[in-house]
Amino acid sequence: MEKPIRLINFIILSRPLNVAIGMLSIFIGAFITGTISPVIKVIFACLSGGIIAGGANVINDYYDVAIDKINKPHRPIAAGIITPNEAFVYSIILFVVGILFGWLVNWQAFAVSVFSLVILFLYSARLKRTVLWGNLTVSLATALAFIYGGIAVNRLSFAIIPAVFSFFYHLGREIIKDVEDVEGDKADKILTLPIKYGENLALKVATAVYILLIIITIIPYALNIFGLYYLIIVAFIVDGVVIYALFSMWKNSSSKNLSRLSIILKLNMFAGLIAIYCGKF
Repeated sequence: MEKPIRLINFIILSRPLNVAIGMLSIFIGAFITGTISPVIKVIFACLSGGIIAGGANVINDYYDVAIDKINKPHRPIAAGIITPNEAFVYSIILFVVGILFGWLVNWQAFAVSVFSLVILFLYSARLKRTVLWGNLTVSLATALAFIYGGIAVNRLSFAIIPAVFSFFYHLGREIIKDVEDVEGDKADKILTLPIKYGENLALKVATAVYILLIIITIIPYALNIFGLYYLIIVAFIVDGVVIYALFSMWKNSSSKNLSRLSIILKLNMFAGLIAIYCGKF
């Protein structure tokens, strides 16, 4: 039973939900351009982005083992189920495989995959421990998923709108997560926005980012880029969940509640992807 359990924990280490969101984002990035042809290129792009995202999640846990022992002791490395060396080798394998799939798409995808790998590695090793730079890096990496999809079908310009949405959505969520992880980050001497300037200011910045995002999400409908179905899903579900999260975090900014809201916001990403998908009809 030990081998199956360890295999499951390697999968858990790569955070399959995040990987699925990344792959779906790449597919949507291709789809909203009006085509998913050539299909094989889109499939390779999805696999490339998903596998690289998995590698980034693993290397993040590798560098964050001290923090996770406080904030998330159930994580495979923090729990002692997988050793740091095993995790490091696993991340390298995922990165190499992800880049190879990127090469099979085209040279632009290969370049983006290498760039994404570099900034995600730097994020885990260094940038996460700086004020805002880590948040901006993660947000950029997630936005690139849509760009990746556009590149796969040679229609990059069509993927810019969802990329912008993704950047601001993740920026707000990352700041909220920093407030959630203050205790563990302090223990590991990480200098995040809430640690340097206070949790209240950090929540204000996250609120400002999300208010800006809500305003931006209306623009594609106003400009007749996306249709009515997009507006309905965005206004009543995506933006509705964001507004709920903002009210909830100001009412209760405990780590437990912020963790709950972080999960809700993550799941809300699927609604955002569906909204963009429906916007084409």
